[in-house]
Amino acid sequence: MTPDTSTVFDINGLFQLLQLGGPVVAVLVVMSIFGLAMLLLKLWQYASVRVGRRAFIEPALEQWHAGDQAGAIAALAEERNPIADALAVAMRGMRAGADTAIVREEAARVGSRHLSSLRSYFRPLEVIGSLSPLLGLLGTVMGMITAFQQLASAGSQVDPSVLSNGIWEALLTTAVGLIVAIPAVVTLNWLERVVERLHEDMQDTLTRFFTRHDTLLEPRSDTAATGGNTVQHAQATRTSHAY
Repeated sequence: MTPDTSTVFDINGLFQLLQLGGPVVAVLVVMSIFGLAMLLLKLWQYASVRVGRRAFIEPALEQWHAGDQAGAIAALAEERNPIADALAVAMRGMRAGADTAIVREEAARVGSRHLSSLRSYFRPLEVIGSLSPLLGLLGTVMGMITAFQQLASAGSQVDPSVLSNGIWEALLTTAVGLIVAIPAVVTLNWLERVVERLHEDMQDTLTRFFTRHDTLLEPRSDTAATGGNTVQHAQATRTSHAY
């Protein structure tokens, strides 16, 4: 059974790249492997919680405001999206008769916990994206120094091929650094945008829930206030008549 020649060539090319680039390219290759692993991990995490799903929000809010509070909470319990979890916390708190300010804080805490989990590994990706070009530039500078040292040691017997080979080998580390950095930066910006959009939608959903809830309670408070003013007016009338 003959081995796959493409695999052999790929392995040989990788070893040749490491040999030409030296330890700087080896570090960049390791960083690229870690960056790819973190990207796959984040994709799995985002897919597991369905960060892009929003279809459950409107039915749950309508069901709650229609009076089916238990049904709305049960429907949200079947969702794995962080917005559903934060909204369910708010609904359970209001259904239990807790203070609105406390319920708001608890829903915000739960949402913040989910967002913090979704932002995990952002800092390592940021480090890879910013450090890879610098490492590539460092390898290039070191390679250029070596090339000019060889040129100086050759004296009058200068061979242009020696200098050109040294220069392209030195520039190789910069190219590898950019190849590692560009996908890391693009990935980080995309992940940050996904979390930012989720945060905006979570705030919008919770604000709509609490605003509608407070609006429904306003007529009761106005009636109570009117009743209180009527009692005070009657007391004042009786006092004036007494005098």
